[in-house]
Amino acid sequence: MSHLRARVMAVAAVLALAPAWAPQAARAATGDDLPFASAVFRATHNSYSGNIGGARGSIGQQLDAGVRYVEFDVWSGSYASPGDYQVGHGSAGDQVDHTGGNPAGNQLRAWLTTVGAWSAAHPAAAPVTVMLDLKDDLTTRTSYAAGNFAALNEEIGDVFGSRLVRQGALGTVGSLRGRDIVLLSGSAAARGGYLKDTGAGPAVAINGKGQVVEVHDNGSGTLWYWTGQYGADGRLTWLRHGKYDTGRNAAVALNDSGTLVEVHQAPSGNSLWSHAGRLDASGEISWSAPAGYDTGALPTVAFTDPAGTAVREIHKSQAGTQNWDWAGTAGTTGVTWTTHASTSDPRFPTTSAASSGRTVKVAGGDALTATTDRAPAGRIRFPQLAFVEYQAGDSAELRIGALFWAATASDKSFIVSARQAGVSARGWDFDSASLATDPLANFPATNNPNAAWYQTLLGQAGAQA
Repeated sequence: MSHLRARVMAVAAVLALAPAWAPQAARAATGDDLPFASAVFRATHNSYSGNIGGARGSIGQQLDAGVRYVEFDVWSGSYASPGDYQVGHGSAGDQVDHTGGNPAGNQLRAWLTTVGAWSAAHPAAAPVTVMLDLKDDLTTRTSYAAGNFAALNEEIGDVFGSRLVRQGALGTVGSLRGRDIVLLSGSAAARGGYLKDTGAGPAVAINGKGQVVEVHDNGSGTLWYWTGQYGADGRLTWLRHGKYDTGRNAAVALNDSGTLVEVHQAPSGNSLWSHAGRLDASGEISWSAPAGYDTGALPTVAFTDPAGTAVREIHKSQAGTQNWDWAGTAGTTGVTWTTHASTSDPRFPTTSAASSGRTVKVAGGDALTATTDRAPAGRIRFPQLAFVEYQAGDSAELRIGALFWAATASDKSFIVSARQAGVSARGWDFDSASLATDPLANFPATNNPNAAWYQTLLGQAGAQA
């Protein structure tokens, strides 16, 4: 036997033995080169339920056993009182297992922190996907304080920090080791609302610091605002969003000290109303009570000394083309209007604004968008810290660009179609080997991850750990 042949046979013998003496090392060497969407991961359904309605173990036990996909059902209705979302199945706290090292309470931050701490302690582990099954529509949360997506984003960012994988191409398993992926599932309205906002009659203001305020109505007479910041690259980062009144045809002005004035027409009829407001460093607005000041149509407003309080409003007569104006001052409790007269001056622009060489324009319709002098049109929406799941039965719009698809494990055709489309597929209630597809779902989310049939199936599929 030649030395070369002997060496080849020796190497082959070692490789043949590798799964027996070093299965994780062998899997890692192979799996690191796998595209994320081609890899299979152990996954649990209703992960927070531990050994209630299944045999999962605690979150820490699941992760230690190689589970790399966990699910938390999230309720937002009681957010304001504890200042956090709640975990539970049919309701907050329902079927939540607090044993085995799981958090003692139901607040979401503690459960996310359990995952985040585990990932930080295991930098060589395959990425952990954390799915948040939104049990109610967060787009109906009217402010950060009430638990809208601004609050959820902040919680996600706080817990996972630099380990968080942002929306975009996912790359290989190896490139994602030690990191965390957050995925939004559940309420279709909430998932759609995370991807975009809709509205009519948008208006915008920008000040010398690059702070931006946008106002619009939802098409049904409810007024909402967005606040954001013009960045060094000319792109806008949207910070806070909320409901502030009822009405239509809103306009807004913002000075360099963060004082703002908003004017609008009533939801029906011709009465005109105004607010003053204060924009803080976080992007939140403290609004004064609304005050009626005239009748008319299509009100507009601007500061006449951007660093001060002098303000001018111009609107059109409801009965013709004549414009009228008001001059006043803005204070913490509202606007004091002092002089009023007809004017030949045009109304102020509403859909565009400029300050200190920066320009921003907004447009409404199917999706609210904003354009700056240095950046193309982009959706007015929260920073996309989480991915958004597309589920069987969803609208075609939710499918666009979705990298994660999901269906009940019995919907085999949907799962196979997802794998064939090159996206990651989840099958939930994966509680029998008979539910396996070819190719297998990337995330066969089971209630019994330690069952012998599941361990065998996932081992044969080369599940990444």
